Amino acid sequence: MKLKRFFLGGLAALVVLLVGGFFLLPYMLDGTINRVADHEPYDIPQEITRLHQGLVVADLHADTLLWIRDPLDRADDGHVDLPRLIDGNVALQVFSVVTKVPMGQNYEENDAGSDVVSPLSVAQRWPARTWTSLYERAIYQAGKLDDAERRSEGRLAIVRWREDLEAVLAARAQGRDVVGGLLAMEGGHPLEGDIAHVEDFYRSGYRMIGLHHFFDNELGGSLHGKSDGGLTEFGRDVLRAMEDRRMIVDLAPSSPAIVTDVLASATRPVVISHTGIKGACDSPRNISDTLMQQVAAAGGLVGVGYWKGAVCDASPAGVVKAIRYAIDLLGEDHVALGSDFDGAVGTTFDVSELAVLTREMMEAGFTQNEIAKVMGGNIVRFMQENLPSKPAEPLKDGA
Repeated sequence: MKLKRFFLGGLAALVVLLVGGFFLLPYMLDGTINRVADHEPYDIPQEITRLHQGLVVADLHADTLLWIRDPLDRADDGHVDLPRLIDGNVALQVFSVVTKVPMGQNYEENDAGSDVVSPLSVAQRWPARTWTSLYERAIYQAGKLDDAERRSEGRLAIVRWREDLEAVLAARAQGRDVVGGLLAMEGGHPLEGDIAHVEDFYRSGYRMIGLHHFFDNELGGSLHGKSDGGLTEFGRDVLRAMEDRRMIVDLAPSSPAIVTDVLASATRPVVISHTGIKGACDSPRNISDTLMQQVAAAGGLVGVGYWKGAVCDASPAGVVKAIRYAIDLLGEDHVALGSDFDGAVGTTFDVSELAVLTREMMEAGFTQNEIAKVMGGNIVRFMQENLPSKPAEPLKDGA
């Protein structure tokens, strides 16, 4: 009997340890894969600090909403939270929602049949409806941003309309520490093949949708999928539905065939939110310089990332070298910041340290006009030109 009680007690302890470990997994994973390389504090001269604080800083891509930490609290892990956004003088951050990641994710070829976000959603104690539905994961993460805005005491403002962006800029001009947050989606798979879901996501606050992530979906081929396919008929329907609502199309990381098809059909400019430039970094993560030029020629915007797979050299100087190449290739009006912060990448600085990019640009001989455009001016202009205007009447269900 004593042996049985000992065995049962040991088994119970093991179960507790396993369950506890499972629910600690999100914290451990976040701290491991969203890392910042150890470094001494960057030396930012006072004149560079003044220059940086006078900029309107914006970034096209961060995956912060996927993780368990509260975006309003300063964290030791990861790259982005509201206090660090304020430290970095960020005026507008695009928060991209991740709903599915294939097992063994890589830049060469991925299958859509596996998913690591499913166990992550359970471990993070998301609602049960999100455990098996990509659509529900997208709706839930939109709600996380809504909740953060409500609790932020006016320091975080969701940008759904052009007027929201103007309000953020006006508040910042008056000295208020307010950050605009624009909601985006990484991959069109949460649509689950249902065109009506475009409207659902629009009403939930989404204003940008990336057509793909690391695998092919109902819209067509990913840059890192199996088919290399172009737009499907459903993909064309989604493109039209997005343009009807002035939702921004993001082509990172879609296949070259998708980029070509979208540019042939789109009536509005597109973005490639987080990427590198092939001619500067010959990585399978980056599409050809020719396609990048076509995106820019159509009025589009290219966000340069901060991680090795995009820029090869992820040091601040290396990122700025990639930005210089992008400006020379595409023109200063078409290059922006596209960090991929909190996107399971390693960087050499977090969002609070963005002044180091301003320093490196000055040291590399950038003009102040180039710096102002790349650090955020181009994104703000693009959003002012392409976001929908606030309707006179609030959106109603079924309208």
